[in-house]
Amino acid sequence: MSERTTVMNWSKKSAEAIVAARRRAEREGELEDMSLENARHQKPERSGRSGRRRGEAESATGRDEAESARRDREGSGWDVLLRQALARENLVLAWKRVKTNRGSAGVDGLSIDDTADYLKTQWPQIRADLLAGRYRPQPVRRVQIPKSNGGMRELGIPTVTDRLIQQALLQVLQPRIDPTFSEYSYGFRPGRRAHDAVLQAQRYVQAGYRVVVDVDLEKFFDRVNHDVLMHRLSKRIKDKAVLRLIRRYLQAGVMHNGVVMERYEGTPQGGPLSPLLANVLLDEVDRELERRGHRFVRYADDCVVYVRSQKAGERVLRGLRKTYARLHLQVNDAKTAVSGAFGRKFLGFSFRLTLKGKVQCMVAESAIKAYKRRIRQITRRNCGRSLSEVAEELRRYMPGWKAYFRVAQSQRTFGRLDGWLRHRLRALQRKHWKRGPTAYRALIAMGAIPRYAANVAGHGGRWWHKSRYDLNQIMPIAYFDSLGVPRLL
Repeated sequence: MSERTTVMNWSKKSAEAIVAARRRAEREGELEDMSLENARHQKPERSGRSGRRRGEAESATGRDEAESARRDREGSGWDVLLRQALARENLVLAWKRVKTNRGSAGVDGLSIDDTADYLKTQWPQIRADLLAGRYRPQPVRRVQIPKSNGGMRELGIPTVTDRLIQQALLQVLQPRIDPTFSEYSYGFRPGRRAHDAVLQAQRYVQAGYRVVVDVDLEKFFDRVNHDVLMHRLSKRIKDKAVLRLIRRYLQAGVMHNGVVMERYEGTPQGGPLSPLLANVLLDEVDRELERRGHRFVRYADDCVVYVRSQKAGERVLRGLRKTYARLHLQVNDAKTAVSGAFGRKFLGFSFRLTLKGKVQCMVAESAIKAYKRRIRQITRRNCGRSLSEVAEELRRYMPGWKAYFRVAQSQRTFGRLDGWLRHRLRALQRKHWKRGPTAYRALIAMGAIPRYAANVAGHGGRWWHKSRYDLNQIMPIAYFDSLGVPRLL
């Protein structure tokens, strides 16, 4: 009897367990199908058990929503680009570029070597602040450098740490943004140089477009509207963390004479990101010119459009004024002109037409004047330096100038500049000797004929006049070659 009762009780419990399991499965299926709103209003059969299940469902749903939001942020590019920029491999390349570019310290006074020591301990916190959106760039240090026309150009020098972060961003953003630019934009773009822009302009002039619309912007880098720029940039990248960081760089203050001033417009020259941001803003000008079918070349904020007539050029200039006005940029009326292409300067070059109808690229007169001004500074006769020391400084300056203007067909000009430089060096050496006996002994030691040596040493003063003729024979071109004085030709 007890055995039968035990079996019956066991069977009854098993049946109840099966029914309960079936009901739980049905309820779980219903909860899986119901939306969150329906689940909140569903009446439970038993208050205790049902209340526990609703809590579990809400907790699971909350976790799912958080996970979904995280995936959405990552999928929509919320901070993917920023994480790529802060990756170790990218930062190593950025640091190498910052070291190669050298540059002075920012407002914190830390040089590149000092910053390297600083980042060894502080970088983990800086990286965490960048990813969390807490990082605030430091103000840039304002400096002024002389321009070739005698004016002054203002630069904003970020700290080395901020230059590193900007360079890391540039290495990630440029491969994505640069391919979207116009093929007639040449400034500060990988694989493109000023030479390419000049040669393209030369081809336009050779094709018969002999009138140029030369547009100069009034303090372009100081007049960039932040809202306009960020609107154009947000169309190209969707990473909100990067956009937020770039806006903070734009709004970072400027320190001048120890006083920090807020900045409401402009992108300071001196930061690695500035050229890319300039191209983002001015690409709208390129697209408008392409849409109208014009032949143009743009290098940073220098834009030239080549047309066939003066009337067409004036019409193009009116359209460009409207386009720049939409970008909140101002045209410099004093330097903007519609004129003949010959003799007009572009990136330090000018064009001339030969008798055979061929357009040649020349060094512009303003560039030659700037070169002579710099050579006069290096070879001034009151510098108190030896000829070897002067030659060393010339080796630091002249090769770069020669490399930039190598595409110019100005061999005769280069030859005249070489002769003028040697004349200055002879005059410098003659003044160093000062007294006639000293000059005579030095000239004889150099192998000069006594009559020539006496003629050169016989008159004090008139250094420029006495450095010609006889001194040319004593100090020929080979003498300056032995000193390592560079030549343009």
